[in-house]
Parts: sequence; structure tokens; C-alpha cells
Amino acid sequence: MSDEVVLNQVEAEKLATRACLAVGAKETTARSLVDATLSAALYGPSTLGFPHLVDYLNSFREGRINCDAAPTSERPYPAFVVSDADGGIAQLGFDIAFENLVDAVRQFGVAIFTQTNSYTTGELGYYVRRLAVEGIVGIAATNANAMVVAKPGGPAVYSTNPMAFGFPLGEGSLPLIIDQASSATAYVNIVAAAAEGRSIPEGWAVDEMGMDTQDPAKALGGALLPFGGRKGANVALMVEMLSAGLSGGPWSLDTPDFRSGSASPAVGLTVIALMPGRPGDGHIERARGQAARLRKHGVFVPGVSGIEYPKSPSEALKIPRAVYETIANIAGA
Repeated sequence: MSDEVVLNQVEAEKLATRACLAVGAKETTARSLVDATLSAALYGPSTLGFPHLVDYLNSFREGRINCDAAPTSERPYPAFVVSDADGGIAQLGFDIAFENLVDAVRQFGVAIFTQTNSYTTGELGYYVRRLAVEGIVGIAATNANAMVVAKPGGPAVYSTNPMAFGFPLGEGSLPLIIDQASSATAYVNIVAAAAEGRSIPEGWAVDEMGMDTQDPAKALGGALLPFGGRKGANVALMVEMLSAGLSGGPWSLDTPDFRSGSASPAVGLTVIALMPGRPGDGHIERARGQAARLRKHGVFVPGVSGIEYPKSPSEALKIPRAVYETIANIAGA
């Protein structure tokens, strides 16, 4: 028996929607989460598609996500959109504010969306990918519960504190999308390694005693390391200030675990949107040419390299069998 289940996009969408509704999510929440899940499955890291959906489904059932959230959105300044996710998913609050954010950036050239009080944001690249589809450059930052030490032997003070950057490359091309953690690796990669019984590279994490470990199970009981030592820790701090600091959300030190307990992580998310120059400047076409030039030099262009585009609606999605069976069981399939 294969370790993967292959579904087309329609089948995957229906399965995810049934599972979301089965755990009590209202239809608007389910729609936002399923859209983000499919986007991650098609264009983002495989670990942040359907495997991460399981975290959401468990959190709906265990009370970490408000199933009936009604996010609020306001503009205290002309180019500044503020959202409270009401304990729900980050994607729903972003969807509700999206039109306002796009209107503001097209009027002023730059605009900011900042949100607090949501569950973990999922694939951060999703938010800047949404903007890139509209021809808009995006920068995003978020935090979660503390799981990263600033230095080996120290306490966990930051989340993986990811950052994402998106730059549109024009019609007929995927946008450039950089989505990476401030830690040496993403937390979901440690979880996946533990589930599959694989070791992890040296320098990714420490055990509960603060010693470097290649055992993912010990890493889950310890903490992750920042990439590049102090420089990575500084990036994590910058992301913390942009997300928790600007949104008013909890610092990572004060954020509940997004995978256990019944309290919402209530995390912060900030997305900065920028127009790629004035109309007629040709900056998008110029960026597209540079991306192609870099690829000819053997450079991996994130969001573009290795991803077939355009994708057919019948594009097959490969879901780990254990993940599929968990989701199908919840959905009653």
C-alpha cells in the first residue's frame, strides 16, 4: 500500500471542507481555511498544506480556535488596516480586510494590515501570494508560542517567527515567494521528522538540557535554534516587533501553545503591501527578466523554481496516507 493518497483538487477541497464543518467551523471560516490549505498544497511547502490542516481541525475541537469567529476590521489611518480575529483563524480576518488593504495600497502606494487574536497563521507565503496575484508586493511577519532559543543553553524566547516576501512577476508567471523561519528550520519539519522516525541535521535544535540534538523527539522536548546564531535571533526579534509589537498581540513568551490546551494563541500578523512602482514603470517585467536571468545562472528562485505553472484543475495532490486517514475520519468520509 502506498504511503500517499492521491486526490484531485475538487476531491481534496470537498474533503477538507467536510472536515472543517464536521468540527464545528462555520462556512465562512471553512472557506477561508480550505482556500489557504489548497494554496499551500499546490504552491507552498508540503508540510503546510494538509498536514497542518490536522492541527487546525484538532484545535477547532479542543477550543483553541473560535468556530464562530466574527473578525472586525477598521482603518484608523488611511493606509492602515487593523483587525481583531476574534479568536478565529488568521485567514478569515485577512479575507475580510483584503479589499480594504488593496484599495489603500493602490491609493497611497503603501498600506499595512495588522491583526491580533488569531490562531497560528499557517503558510505565511499565502498572504503575500494573494497580494502578488493583484500585482502588489508584500512583506509578512508573524509569531507564535516560544520554541526558539536566542542562543544554545538559553531559554526559549521566540517562536520560529517566520517572514515572507512576495513580488509579482507578471501574467503567466508565478510570483517570487520567499517564506522562511527565523529558526534554522520550521517547527513542522521537526514534527514531520519525529513522525517518520528520521534524524534531523546538527544545528537545528537542542534538547531539554540545551545540548545539540539530532533526535527530533528530543528536539520537541527542547527548543529550536535560530539560523546563523545571533543574526538569526536578531531577525526573530525584528519579526516579533513587526507582528506582536505592531498588532498588540502577545509576545511569544506569553503565547499559549497552538497544539495543546484550550486557550487561543491569539497571535499577531502584519502584512505590508507596496505598489511595484508607478503605472508604466515596467518594474514587474524587469523583475521577471531578472528572475529568468538568475535561473539561467542556476539560482533557485523561491516560489517559481520547480513548480509547474499554470496548474490544471485536475492536478493531483499527494497527501500522506496517515494525514488523509485522520482528515477523512474527522470528515466522516
